[in-house]
Amino acid sequence: MEEPTKIQSKLISKFSEFLDEEAILSDADELRPYECDGLSAYRKTPLLVVLPCTIEAVQKIMAICMRFGIPVVARGAGTGLSGGALPHEQGIILSLARFDKIIDINADHFTARVQPGVRNLSISTAASSYGLYYAPDPSSQIACSIGGNVAENSGGVHCLKYGLTLHNVMEITLVTAKGELLTVGSPALDTPGYDLLSLMTGSEGMLAIIVEVLVKLLPQADEKQLIMVSFDKIETASHAVSAIISSGIIPAGLEMMDRLAIQAAESFAHAGYPTDVDAILLCELDGSKEDVSEQIEIVQRILTKGGAVDIRIAKTAEEQAKLWQGRKSAFPAVGRISPDYYCMDGTIPRHQLAHVLESMNQLSKQYDLPIANVFHAGDGNLHPLILYDANKGELEKAEKLGADILSLCIEVGGTITGEHGVGHEKLDQMCIQFSTQEIQQFHAIKSSFDPHELLNPGKAIPTLHRCAEFGAMHVHHGKLPHSDIPRF
Repeated sequence: MEEPTKIQSKLISKFSEFLDEEAILSDADELRPYECDGLSAYRKTPLLVVLPCTIEAVQKIMAICMRFGIPVVARGAGTGLSGGALPHEQGIILSLARFDKIIDINADHFTARVQPGVRNLSISTAASSYGLYYAPDPSSQIACSIGGNVAENSGGVHCLKYGLTLHNVMEITLVTAKGELLTVGSPALDTPGYDLLSLMTGSEGMLAIIVEVLVKLLPQADEKQLIMVSFDKIETASHAVSAIISSGIIPAGLEMMDRLAIQAAESFAHAGYPTDVDAILLCELDGSKEDVSEQIEIVQRILTKGGAVDIRIAKTAEEQAKLWQGRKSAFPAVGRISPDYYCMDGTIPRHQLAHVLESMNQLSKQYDLPIANVFHAGDGNLHPLILYDANKGELEKAEKLGADILSLCIEVGGTITGEHGVGHEKLDQMCIQFSTQEIQQFHAIKSSFDPHELLNPGKAIPTLHRCAEFGAMHVHHGKLPHSDIPRF
């Protein structure tokens, strides 16, 4: 294998034929910001970072990398939380940051055609003058890019009613590992052939490079009401979530925060949260004025019967925005009360919320690490924030606690990720969730699109050797660490 400096020089020479000097980053100081994504515990330095601004340039980059066998890691805004954009030390980072244009908003067809570097929130901002918006809204929507959202199949506060990214994307234009241009999906309601649109959404940059996206827009609701509900026990709040959904009402958003998350968010955002309760729910109802008015009454009855200690309906749009700001600020807010935190992402059946939250509380005590819980309660997508201090050598302990939480999610019938992806972080847990035959099938799909494994190698799908080693260490007689937990 050639020396990294020689490979770097050769690539710079090739890329300079069609990229400007400022679009090729090679100095150590220039590469440092790309060493990690939002999961900053793991860092690697790539050979180069390239920042093309045309589809043709992306095609040329891929063709060159294919010719020389250079790994390519596509990167959007770098807000991912599973190490999905962690560089390959013998590869390049292909940044889509310069693909930042909204190409077209078609108000008649309720669609927006955008480049992958467009920020999530920018789509709704641009569509608002037409009375439209883009529904998926991750907490990082002010910064995260739509290409990254597609790659991770991101959700957000309103995915309970309006779906994940998968349910709001109609067409994707891709550049393959060979540099070929491919379009999957269509502006129509359905397309013939295999559903490659669903396959690509959530594929974590392992199958192709996203260069254009057609998203679905929705009309803004006539009426929105937001209820903040306080509980003196987190178990009571968990049961209230199931009771609301069981009534036949699907809120636009149904979010939960526990005491530690509430206190951190209130100190940071001053949203008006009570800090002396064990849990709050934020329940947003939208639709026609008549429907929302009827649903508010039903939900209030359910919550009162379910043990709520306080129910507050936001009186103005400004108050609603403030309450949501507190929720969406929870992650950075927790960062102010701990030197480090480790954000997990698992999904469980709703009826298991109370049990799993109590089990996590026991795990927190066992590992002597606090956990702040802030999550999408309506669809069971948990985001436990494990507080630790890396300077005290607590990272490994935090990782083990996170791994136990994910194993717990699997055992109660859930999954190891809801929207953050597998990336680098959850490879071992893939070995628990999926069988050898299933993992082999994942590799076969990967190989059909990327036979030389140049696109984001080493992410999302573990090798069978890794699973064998992990199983020998952690799985005994077919039982997981929490095999005593009942499944339903």
